[in-house]
Amino acid sequence: MAKKNMVAMILAGGQGSRLGLLTKQMAKPAVPFGGKYRIIDFALSNCCNSGIDTVGILTQYKPQVLNAHIGIGTPWDFDRVHGGVATLPPYMTEVGGDWYKGTANAIYQNLDFLEGYNPGYVLILSGDHIYKMDYRKMLKHHIDSEADATIAVIDVPLSEASRFGIMNTNEDGVIESFEEKPANPKSTLASMGIYIFTYDKLKKYLIADAEDKDSQNDFGKNIIPSMLKNGEKMVAYSFSGYWKDVGTVDSYWEAHMDLLSPDNDVELFANDWKIYTSTEARPSQYIGPDAKLENSIVTEGCVIYGQLINSIVFPGVYVGKNTRIENSIIMENSVIEDNVIISKSIILENVKVEAHNAIGNGKDIAVIDSNKVVLSQAKMD
Repeated sequence: MAKKNMVAMILAGGQGSRLGLLTKQMAKPAVPFGGKYRIIDFALSNCCNSGIDTVGILTQYKPQVLNAHIGIGTPWDFDRVHGGVATLPPYMTEVGGDWYKGTANAIYQNLDFLEGYNPGYVLILSGDHIYKMDYRKMLKHHIDSEADATIAVIDVPLSEASRFGIMNTNEDGVIESFEEKPANPKSTLASMGIYIFTYDKLKKYLIADAEDKDSQNDFGKNIIPSMLKNGEKMVAYSFSGYWKDVGTVDSYWEAHMDLLSPDNDVELFANDWKIYTSTEARPSQYIGPDAKLENSIVTEGCVIYGQLINSIVFPGVYVGKNTRIENSIIMENSVIEDNVIISKSIILENVKVEAHNAIGNGKDIAVIDSNKVVLSQAKMD
């Protein structure tokens, strides 16, 4: 295969257990987002828009939905002879096989894939973050700095810094130490889980890590500390745009509400850096004569007779008459009948909420599992 300047590897095998019902049937990167997308679309679109044409997607937990969504990568222009997209689950070899044990082990188990392209650099991404980034700028920073590894960082409030891996740098941005979720952080530069490695250096450390029986085979816990200990040059790449780890129900809901903010930094509708996805062909949405929409996103195939306030509805949703939906997310093909009140809720796919119902108290986030029927309160009475 032809040599590639840089290959991207997307870690997409996580269960995302803190998302509860949202990941019961699919891996975290496959969770729907923003009315028509899936979370992994952001990493894939960033690669496409950055001119990266070779991407490996490392899958593990319940990959069926994710595999079907990615297909041969057509929406992101990855359906090509040389390069393109490859899904990389754990596999058996002549000496056996095993699940991916950690982020570093996942890349290690796919060194054969990387060797096929003999890249100069490897970009390692998490498939479960919401952001837009031009990876070309990060690569230029890596090359100009003559670094062995470059780690994207974002400045976070000091009160939140203990939730992240924190990079301590000198005035030139060279990383001097790394602390994983420190109780008393010395810095507010949080790792975004986005790395560029010079490939030969990465391969050396992955092989050594795999031979260490005491290692947790993790980039943050093992690879980065080991490189720092050995004096490898590691630099921080500061990112100032919108970035959200949607690893909990609260953060997932908040990210959707961010989309609806008039001055949001997500810029989902910007034409100069589009987010691409795989979608089913549907008719245009229909807005009934008495419907009221306020600061909401309505996608293809929806039929709206009721009221939407600060909410996002996915394709094929039906909202009945005299129904009020506020601060909520309604996923694909759900039916909300007449005279229903929904507040601060996440309604998953193919749910039917019968007439004369109320969901959510407006304070805590209510989540209704997919394929459920929420019986009319009148029937229950």
